[in-house]
Amino acid sequence: MENRDIVRMANQIAAYFEAYPRTEALDGIANHIRNFWSPRMRKQLNEHIENGGEGLSPLVTAAVAPKAKAKS
Repeated sequence: MENRDIVRMANQIAAYFEAYPRTEALDGIANHIRNFWSPRMRKQLNEHIENGGEGLSPLVTAAVAPKAKAKS
């Protein structure tokens, strides 16, 4: 899958949760990605974030990056 597709899908999730309080939004984004994305997609997203996360919503980065670092 192309990075642009991963970014687009992650940003769509962030857009859905944008109206929620920040803590709920971050939890919702992280839970959705963990529960519905394949391990390969999650790995690609984490690698994209590690390489600067170009084009990603700051909500996605905030929701996913702490979990990625905890697994390192």
